[in-house]
Amino acid sequence: MTPTVSPTIEGIPNLDPIPTFEVLPERSASGVAQIRLPSGHTALHLTKYRDVHAVLTDTTFGRTATNVEDGPSFLPTIMPKELLLNLDVPDHARVRSFVNADYSAAGVERLRPELRRILKERFEVLRSQSEPDLYRDVLDELPARVNGVFLGIPDEDIAFYRPLARTVQIASHEHVPELVEQFTDLYTYLIALATGQRKRIGGGLIDRFDAGRDSAEPPLGDQELVGILLGSLLGADQNVLSVSSKIVYALLCRPELWSRLAADPSLAPKVVDELIRLIPLGNISAFPRIAGRDTECSEGLIPEGSVVYPDAFRANRDPEAFADPLSIDPDRTGKRHLQFGYGMHHCMGSALARMEIGELVAALAREFPGMELTAEPETLPWDSGVILRRPVSLPVRW
Repeated sequence: MTPTVSPTIEGIPNLDPIPTFEVLPERSASGVAQIRLPSGHTALHLTKYRDVHAVLTDTTFGRTATNVEDGPSFLPTIMPKELLLNLDVPDHARVRSFVNADYSAAGVERLRPELRRILKERFEVLRSQSEPDLYRDVLDELPARVNGVFLGIPDEDIAFYRPLARTVQIASHEHVPELVEQFTDLYTYLIALATGQRKRIGGGLIDRFDAGRDSAEPPLGDQELVGILLGSLLGADQNVLSVSSKIVYALLCRPELWSRLAADPSLAPKVVDELIRLIPLGNISAFPRIAGRDTECSEGLIPEGSVVYPDAFRANRDPEAFADPLSIDPDRTGKRHLQFGYGMHHCMGSALARMEIGELVAALAREFPGMELTAEPETLPWDSGVILRRPVSLPVRW
């Protein structure tokens, strides 16, 4: 029997990120590759899986010291210090333990019936269109609606906060005043939700977090609660939308893989996780860290105080960790990919993203087994920014 040849990610137009850093020709004194960040700082560039994994799991490589004025960053401005991705030990553990249960695989499972209901509704909309667009009619609606149910945010708020969130995730260096203004509006909106000044749906996570904030030691303040909600609002909407749209786009660019899914939609979780390995969220795949001690990596010494960029995108395509790394192999076994991070800063929304995108892809494969793009992939428009990158039109037929 001839073994199945896995399709490859290679050659899919516009899928890979646009580099946001400058590769420097000279290496560090100890021989480690270097890049220049948009902030102007030089950073050690780690691309081997074992090195990136080691940094992500080492709590002495901190994030807090990068999120300061004139700090090493891909972003044009600093972020709220209360965001989980900016916290280091011991503060990170205190806040993370507060949200762990709700964002676990068991915690997000309660959303599945509502997710299926929304999918059914959006599929009816897709079928009713004379020129159906999978992005417009299904993908763009789904994560905001599901996340609204999760958090307790009314659907009527989507039109207000969504454009703000998009600007924040694009994080353009060319429009900093607009970015700051819209971030301030988004932050103010979340404060109003968290403090009850703005209507929210009872029983969502905002209610539960507000009611349980005293269980943390010490209790969570308003800014800490808003920091959690900001990560939730952006991650479970904009981030899920970016990843899901690129995954569906990649599948439609590889009809042989789509046909395999259509024949067996139960493969969806494995296919989705394999594509998450290969496709970064935006144009970066991690945030810089500061080395808290001298550390050896495969290329040489990382001195204490060095700025380090653990490049998860390249680590996830490291042939030493993943055989035939560009192939899309849902049967792949071995090392766990690093797209959601690892260790302390492992993405709190990873279970939600896997559940939601897996359910979406399986449902599409069942309902539209003959789906295909009606435009050439290279002609499709894209949104692109630091943390956001996705096709914004997927015209289809079936």
